Amino acid sequence: MNNAIDITGDFGTLYHPKSALVFYESNALDKEVYVEHFDMDANGTPINAHPLTEREAEKLAKALTTEKQKQSAFLKSVGILPASILHVNPSRDKGAVLWYTKSQKRNLYFIEGLGIANDQAFVPPMVWQATKNSLRVFALSSDRRPTEKTPLYYAPFFNIYQDGRVCMGSVSIDIKNSASVEEFTKAWEDYFFNSYFSHLMGEHSPVKGNCLSLWKDLVATGRNFPKEVLKTNTKTLKNLLS
Repeated sequence: MNNAIDITGDFGTLYHPKSALVFYESNALDKEVYVEHFDMDANGTPINAHPLTEREAEKLAKALTTEKQKQSAFLKSVGILPASILHVNPSRDKGAVLWYTKSQKRNLYFIEGLGIANDQAFVPPMVWQATKNSLRVFALSSDRRPTEKTPLYYAPFFNIYQDGRVCMGSVSIDIKNSASVEEFTKAWEDYFFNSYFSHLMGEHSPVKGNCLSLWKDLVATGRNFPKEVLKTNTKTLKNLLS
């Protein structure tokens, strides 16, 4: 019995073979190269072999240039650099961004065991530091744009280590090599706030008082985040730049 099931409909974007290039090289010392272009029929079989035309070569060069531009666009701004951006390292391998956000109301999600409703609540001003694969967050005491001397506070959330690193759990991080700085920061903020808060990391309490009671109250009442519960950190913004 043939139990084969067609699952191609479950895939994301499908790419179909359109054409193929075959490069021939001579045995001569100067190694002359000849390129042959093939079209593909509906079954993906090469047909209509012919020398690569000038028009086809231009189309290929444009496609390769576009891909190169996408890769070099990593962490570039789409316009004027947003005022929230504090520092950018645009390296493809070690690219990182440091930015801040003002106090805002966000949708928050908690595992059922915490007994906190999934709802909106105000969060404090924050400093974010991210690479393509990792995130650190800290809190601020005001909405003013921080300077190098601005003291940092522990981010008052679950799932955060004492050094600010965020445990993303099972969240799948996918930051594209072509992401602009705006896309990069938005993606990380969405990853952070759309993941489920579940537990404190070790014995560290990120707030003065009880973190669980704090978020139960903030979700239930909708009041502004009480900055007096923030715990001071030994770091300043300058420490994140070194």
